[in-house]
Amino acid sequence: MTIQFGKFDGICQTAAMVVCPLVGNGQGIEPTCYSRNVDIAGTLIFQPATCFIHIVAIIMTAIMIYHIRSKYTAVGRKEIVMFFYLYAVIELLALFLDSNIIPTANKVYPWFAAVYAGLIGAAYTCLLINGFVGFQFAEDGTPTSLWFLRISCLAVFGLCMFIAIATFQSVAGFKPSSPIGLWITYILWPLICTVVYVVSQLVLVFRTLEDRWPIGDIIFGAAFFTIAQILMFAFSATICDAIKHYIDGLFFFTLCMLLSVMMVYKYWDSITREDLEFSVGSKAAVWEVKDPLLAGADSGLDYEQDSASNYHGAPASLVGGVSGQQLYQKGGYGGRGYPPSSERY
Repeated sequence: MTIQFGKFDGICQTAAMVVCPLVGNGQGIEPTCYSRNVDIAGTLIFQPATCFIHIVAIIMTAIMIYHIRSKYTAVGRKEIVMFFYLYAVIELLALFLDSNIIPTANKVYPWFAAVYAGLIGAAYTCLLINGFVGFQFAEDGTPTSLWFLRISCLAVFGLCMFIAIATFQSVAGFKPSSPIGLWITYILWPLICTVVYVVSQLVLVFRTLEDRWPIGDIIFGAAFFTIAQILMFAFSATICDAIKHYIDGLFFFTLCMLLSVMMVYKYWDSITREDLEFSVGSKAAVWEVKDPLLAGADSGLDYEQDSASNYHGAPASLVGGVSGQQLYQKGGYGGRGYPPSSERY
């Protein structure tokens, strides 16, 4: 496969991407080999194996979002969770576009594909900005940090979406036959954001952390991302022919991208530690005082204070046998001392 700057011909002939039916001349660019379709209730479903990975990705992303939101005091929690929200929406939209639930011949397909391209640009922008949250240029979780992230992602989303729909509809000088702008936002921009994120996190770990284990998460995440690109753009047709059209490179691309996103979560989780002193929610019950002896005099707990003597009017103790009652039965409570005279030596 030959990759040329600003052209999708070589890429789309190898990989069945969302934008391929909308670029090039005529009816788009068709891959030389693609996964088999299945007929479900009279509807052709494209890429069935890839659609299954999309569903798994949505479920796994929901689990990761839940765990991120449960770490109430972790650094960069609100910033990183936005990236996973964007990734979940991308996978949901890809499920409809890759499977032909929204047919490529439908009039709304270019608009959904443009939204998809915009979300791709916004998600990588969010990842890029999250790479600098740990450097504390602006304190994480503050309005300054959050609104800078939101406005940046929204601006990139709008720009990428406009370039995509303008290219598909031949508007404002953009043309499907020469999709240079779309190539930059769809192919080049994600690569730049990923490289900058990886480098920034390596600098962060070496400069500020004593633990070097997070480097492994960074390396694995970068490796999965690289493998995804290679399998998608270099070996998709080879894989498709070898497995007799049951799956193609898009399946492995989606799977490796899911693993890469999971490593982003794993890395963030490994470098953040929740401050239990200020945590709220279910974990607060761990610190609740149960023992009345440990509760202060002003704790407000309604416990009866034991002011009686051990030998005069006191209830039976647990000393010396069955509730200790036999020690105090003869001659009143003062009849026998403790220990009894016969048992002192």
